[in-house]
Amino acid sequence: MRKLIALGLTFLLIGCSSENSTVSTPTDTRMINILALGDSYTKGESVCSTCNFPSQLRDSINGRRKNTLTTARIIAQTGWTTYNLKNGINQANVPNDYDLVTLLIGVNNQYQNQPFSLYQTEFPELVQTAIQKAKGDKTKVIVVSIPDYAFTPYGGGNPAITNGLLPYNQFAADYCSQQQITFVNITDITQLGLQQPNLVASDGLHPSTLAYTKFVERILPVALQKLGLTN
Repeated sequence: MRKLIALGLTFLLIGCSSENSTVSTPTDTRMINILALGDSYTKGESVCSTCNFPSQLRDSINGRRKNTLTTARIIAQTGWTTYNLKNGINQANVPNDYDLVTLLIGVNNQYQNQPFSLYQTEFPELVQTAIQKAKGDKTKVIVVSIPDYAFTPYGGGNPAITNGLLPYNQFAADYCSQQQITFVNITDITQLGLQQPNLVASDGLHPSTLAYTKFVERILPVALQKLGLTN
């Protein structure tokens, strides 16, 4: 898939400020740090840098809660498989102090026709890494299902794509259930892509800003609960 070729370096998004800038915050402000791990669906291929779902999640938390400053660090690249993500995390030297960690990975394993057994090995490893980065607390981890790119102009409604992705999402859902890890399904949102073209980005393949907004509508209530911000 030419549009799922890895590009560039790992993205680091922390609010609207640079990594080395100093932000003055009131002493009663609660700092919340989110880590988002994945591939093009986390990076937000073909949408603006603040339009991907981790950035929209960050902004939604900040917009709903006074005296809260949320940051989102993204470690994701277009074309990354589970193996690439493992390497990307290792190279980024990520600390183990995040308040919330999201994980969305696997589409490129499927597209590249890699052995399913590789995903069965590496996905659980990545979940355990996500737990480690969330201060060792599995209740602070959210696994997000893989979008279905069959329902895009690129996919053309090909049922083979949907059928190829099913084992990945089923394995992830089952593993998370067994390990008591939160799993949020957003696949059905992307399966409306041919009926609702505004859910597909301009490249004809990836989710649009609106689609990511709909992802966040499902993820946000879970995130708020995990962060103790529901009151």
